[in-house]
Amino acid sequence: MSGPGKTAVTGIGQTAYTKESGRTVMSLCAEASAKAIADSGLERGQIDGLISFTMDTNSDMDLQASLGLPMVRFTAKAPFGGEGAYATFQLAAAAIESGQANNVLIFRAFNERSEARFGQPNYGPQGAPRDLHRSLGLVTPGQVYAMWHKPFLDARGLTNEDLGHLVVQMRAWAANNPAAWFYGRPITLEDHQRSRWIVDPVLRLYDFCQETDGGVAFIVSRLDTARALSQNGGSPLVRVLGVQQAWPLGESMMYNYYKSNLVFPEDTVHVANALWEQTGLSPAEIDVSTIYDNFSSSIPISYEGYGLCKPGEVRDAILAGEFGPGGSTPVNTNGGLIGEAYLHGLNNAAECVRQMRGTSPNQIEGAKVALCAGRQCGMVLARE
Repeated sequence: MSGPGKTAVTGIGQTAYTKESGRTVMSLCAEASAKAIADSGLERGQIDGLISFTMDTNSDMDLQASLGLPMVRFTAKAPFGGEGAYATFQLAAAAIESGQANNVLIFRAFNERSEARFGQPNYGPQGAPRDLHRSLGLVTPGQVYAMWHKPFLDARGLTNEDLGHLVVQMRAWAANNPAAWFYGRPITLEDHQRSRWIVDPVLRLYDFCQETDGGVAFIVSRLDTARALSQNGGSPLVRVLGVQQAWPLGESMMYNYYKSNLVFPEDTVHVANALWEQTGLSPAEIDVSTIYDNFSSSIPISYEGYGLCKPGEVRDAILAGEFGPGGSTPVNTNGGLIGEAYLHGLNNAAECVRQMRGTSPNQIEGAKVALCAGRQCGMVLARE
């Protein structure tokens, strides 16, 4: 992006989050997208860009036909999936700022529980480097992330019981969110510690994100368009102040065992520093954040990496309840991927938009700046 705040999120839409949708993925995608367009106040003929992930199986042209979009002028796919989810907004901003599009639809939908379950062992050919790691017995994401995250957890004195305190806070938010899978179902630390080991001694069952059928979508627009929509009775204006990616040489989306320092999150720190430079903000000015939490252990790494605490302080913040209701640095107020749903991180971005609009079920009073944090990509939103 050439500068901060030149685009805005004008629409969000989502389907119900279920375990058995009984529907095609395209129908989920079209529903979420149609809701996002309606929420924006734009006409379908004004949508001229389509963006998703390389992992998304929905055809741009099929979605265009399903929605009846007369003319699409820009399409793009961000690499892979969740940890880089907010790169979709970076692509949207680049398209809009360069004049390639005016109103871009970002979408992600799948039947990730009833069809292709990401968390299950996969022994089939996947190509390098996955075939190499599978030959060594790393056949599930839980195994991969536990091995990768353990050096950081050990360095910060974090145990699985400490992660349990974190999960209890995420589930407390989810229990008050009607859209969450765990709505009305908070847990205690004892519940967490009784859940079975999946990857001993790092991750128990309750440390894992959900497997979800559903879809989520956004409309990103030019700032002047967004202002006009807001002033004409639309939702409060939510500006995209900044989006940054970072892929250091030697980085892997998942298999980062060969880096010289497994405690220092190089990619995340680079993203954070670039975001603060781009937006002119500091971590102290963030009112609420969503952190990509495919596993509970992901949260403390990103929390520290984005500078929301000093190195070595994250365990104290967790035990003090700072991430949950009543905490000083609320995280994943929708319940996150652990408590609400797993839509490759984009449902967390939808929660940031709701927080900036003042419409979250767990609204943080006076929140004006939100951080959407992934390991390799992050975004700052602000209410004007």
